Amino acid sequence: MKRAVLAGVLCFALAVLPGMAAAGEISLFAAASLKEVLNELGDGYTRTHTGVKILRNFGGSGALAMQTENGAPADIFISASQDWLDYLDGKKLIDKASIGIFARNVLVFVGDGHVKVNGMQDLPKLKRIAIGSPKSVPAGEYAMKALEHAFLAPQLTNRLVMAKDVRACLMYAERGEVDGAFVYKTDALLAKRAHIMFTVPQGLYPPVTYPMGLTPAGAQKKDAVAFYRYLQSASARKVLARYGFILGQE
Repeated sequence: MKRAVLAGVLCFALAVLPGMAAAGEISLFAAASLKEVLNELGDGYTRTHTGVKILRNFGGSGALAMQTENGAPADIFISASQDWLDYLDGKKLIDKASIGIFARNVLVFVGDGHVKVNGMQDLPKLKRIAIGSPKSVPAGEYAMKALEHAFLAPQLTNRLVMAKDVRACLMYAERGEVDGAFVYKTDALLAKRAHIMFTVPQGLYPPVTYPMGLTPAGAQKKDAVAFYRYLQSASARKVLARYGFILGQE
């Protein structure tokens, strides 16, 4: 994956997460596609752990990695791509002993149905297709690989609408601003207007995994470590399954 991410993508979370988190505060940086499930898990956890506050920062995995590298106070990092967790690990910004897989997902193509699309072979008849920016959004990188392996990338390049994250892709499809969009299955299940038109063949792109890890600072905080362990618990796995995620150990 290309590491050169435009400065504008950084959008540092420092305004939202000023300074180092105080005692009892956990800074969670996670891929945009995990927003709903992690909000539910976080809210449930804090209801039973009084005094703990979870500061949440959701976005494209590449942007979150750049924020972390530039000093944003992350305690837990959950990416939608192994590449970005490996990137931080290479910078010694991830506690290696804590690395694991949170969940898995699959890539689908969604639209509002105004143009009939049954598979990858139908994409050339579309005029506008939303895709996460491949340089910083794992869903976009997976989608681009699928287009390349299906030998469709050259003819579709000028029809791709780049989005800041996978949720922006879904929003464009929901509003009818594009003919369709590449998103994760779990995102599609949250849609109100758009629906799954086809599942992208798994052989066209790498498996979608959500690697997770504590940062060195997070590994020193008992509250962050406790919540990190909770995210790997049986009760957390039940919530993940309900949102349509494939469990990490499967």
